[in-house]
Amino acid sequence: MRPLEGITVVALEHVIAGPFCTRQLAELGARVIKIERPGVGDPARAYDQRVCGLSSHFVWTNRSKESITLDLKRPEALQIVHQLLADADVLVQNLAPGAAARMGFSHEQLAPRHPRLIVCDISGYGADGPYRDKKAYDLLIQSEAGLLSVTGTPETPSKAGCSIVDIASGMYAFSNILAALIARGRTGKGCRIDISMLESMTEWMSFPLYYAYDGAEPPPRAGASHATIYPYGPFPAGDGKLVMLGLQNEREWAAFCDKVLLKPELKTDPRFDSNPKRSAARADLYPIIVAALAGLGAGEVVARLDAAQIGNARLNHMAEVWQHAQLAARQRWVAVDTPAGPVKALLPPGVPAEFEARMDPIPAIGQHTDAILAALGYDAEQIARLRAQGVV
Repeated sequence: MRPLEGITVVALEHVIAGPFCTRQLAELGARVIKIERPGVGDPARAYDQRVCGLSSHFVWTNRSKESITLDLKRPEALQIVHQLLADADVLVQNLAPGAAARMGFSHEQLAPRHPRLIVCDISGYGADGPYRDKKAYDLLIQSEAGLLSVTGTPETPSKAGCSIVDIASGMYAFSNILAALIARGRTGKGCRIDISMLESMTEWMSFPLYYAYDGAEPPPRAGASHATIYPYGPFPAGDGKLVMLGLQNEREWAAFCDKVLLKPELKTDPRFDSNPKRSAARADLYPIIVAALAGLGAGEVVARLDAAQIGNARLNHMAEVWQHAQLAARQRWVAVDTPAGPVKALLPPGVPAEFEARMDPIPAIGQHTDAILAALGYDAEQIARLRAQGVV
């Protein structure tokens, strides 16, 4: 038995943060009923066509869900949502600020009728404050939370290459919902969870925030290198391939000089004999390391680093991650059905061996509308009428 079997989640969700949260709830066994717009569905369905004609964003965040289409501007559709909530445990919504409340789906409005319901609201800036109504997209919050100020090269700030703010927000929504379910098991009462994308990303920015505490200089933008530890970043081998080095302490620096660079004299060079000195003297140390590695291929560099027990990694591209030997050895890829046929999907990290993660199909738009309505007591004639009127 999966731990969330018997839990029903109604999802007024779109794009990434909400869907990423509810996908993880579904993987633990929850039934997730995703409400989409008739005809077009979640906007993320149209972002691209990179996965056998389907959107990469949608495929990533929406497996194991049921899709019902409802026009939430219609009173009949809102009544159907209320019927779904009567038997639901969790409502997740990441609509525009205030939209759920205008439709009657705030925790304050729902709690008298559904006291056990957990309502999770995900928004850009939170439910109040001067920024409440600002547009909030992933890149915009990366900027507001300061991520861009410490990411990139000295000349050019750069965004994270994945939807890091949506992921952070979805993870905090997921973990807080799990905690709320535990609390409800003790008290019998639901609650409201208010997830702010800005607050989620600001928490993840705590290292650079504390590094710049009380007006101190923030960590500089250092490209793919670590901002304050050196050498820690990409270096070219003699064959032109990049190897990522990760030295953490003085013991590793000594081993690096002795066993990788074969330049033991660097250990005691007064320019480089502590991490602060090495970090300050990057312009001098970088060409020394590159010259020492120039006669070696990337594989040879990695072999020396492994022998010296020094952290290292390849700079993999997406095709190489799909084929990663470690993921293959641990059998982390499985097939998931989609409207366009089966695709590969990564098993959720950390699921205990006592149960299998739920890896059910990715739904077509409104695929489960008739079945969900029938379970609510609508007959075929009523469903046909709702469809003819554009309610579903």
